[in-house]
Amino acid sequence: MNATCPNTTNVSFHDYQPELESFRHAVLHGLAHEHKQIPPKFFYDERGSQLFEAILEQPEYYVPHVEKQLYRDYAPEIATLIGAESVLIEPGSGSCEKVQLLLDALRPAAYVPMDISGDFLRQSSAALGETFPWLHIHAACLDFTRELKLPQHVPQGRRVVFIPGSSLGNFDLPEAQHFLFHIAQLVGKGGGLLIGVDRKKDKAVLETAYNDAAGVTADFNLNLLVRINNELGGNFDLNQFAHYACYNEAMGRIEMHLTSLTAQRVQVAGKTFSFREGERIHTENSYKYHPAEFIALASAAGFTCEQHWTDPANLFGLYYCTVRA
Repeated sequence: MNATCPNTTNVSFHDYQPELESFRHAVLHGLAHEHKQIPPKFFYDERGSQLFEAILEQPEYYVPHVEKQLYRDYAPEIATLIGAESVLIEPGSGSCEKVQLLLDALRPAAYVPMDISGDFLRQSSAALGETFPWLHIHAACLDFTRELKLPQHVPQGRRVVFIPGSSLGNFDLPEAQHFLFHIAQLVGKGGGLLIGVDRKKDKAVLETAYNDAAGVTADFNLNLLVRINNELGGNFDLNQFAHYACYNEAMGRIEMHLTSLTAQRVQVAGKTFSFREGERIHTENSYKYHPAEFIALASAAGFTCEQHWTDPANLFGLYYCTVRA
């Protein structure tokens, strides 16, 4: 692990060197499975992170627009609940865009962005440090789905994990509870969790959101094959695969897949995998929760829901929870 300062004096960068070998193992194991699958955390190489940020700008994807308005409307109330001089921790921080809507109200003692994409994390944390020169930033390059730890020299103060968007939805239900339990351990008794959670709603609204007209979500999904080609010696032909997203009402989740358009063979890391026409690689789930469902999930992990906000159309929920003493 190293700690370096990317361009600004208020930013330190801590590289915990998440293992690239795990990508190789996950891809080879997932493609050998009867129902082919690759975990969604591997979307986020530098190009994937950029495409995800572009998804957030698409008009069909309602989450960022609704969520940002909630922060604008309720930032003072959120700041009162969290209190002054907290340590704000954001797993999967990406561009650090949404946290900027809260920083002036919260005035945290420190901010800890966490992301698996080291180059993207360096850029975003350096840019944030220039925008907020008073903010102490301790950027941590790690795989937050496998470990949650704070860099050394993070100051004292209430630990509050911030998870905007709908990242929790990427976890299957047992994994989601396990993740929330680890967050509770990280922040400790009295620590907090400010989390965005997408709500169950009309199937057409959900499927439109994940099949934007500009095709950005499709490019994001297909970029996983580009990454396999670049990093694992794959020979996927992107013209022979298509993005597919649908809402599984029985499971309460959006599913994303890559569909093989023809019968074909593909090589990855020296191994050959066969695809039938129409066979899919399952790349992501995004679970949706009614408020009572999420509150029950958080309670099982040791949290008490202190406050819940939503938009007038009940599209999205924002929750502030604390670890029970």
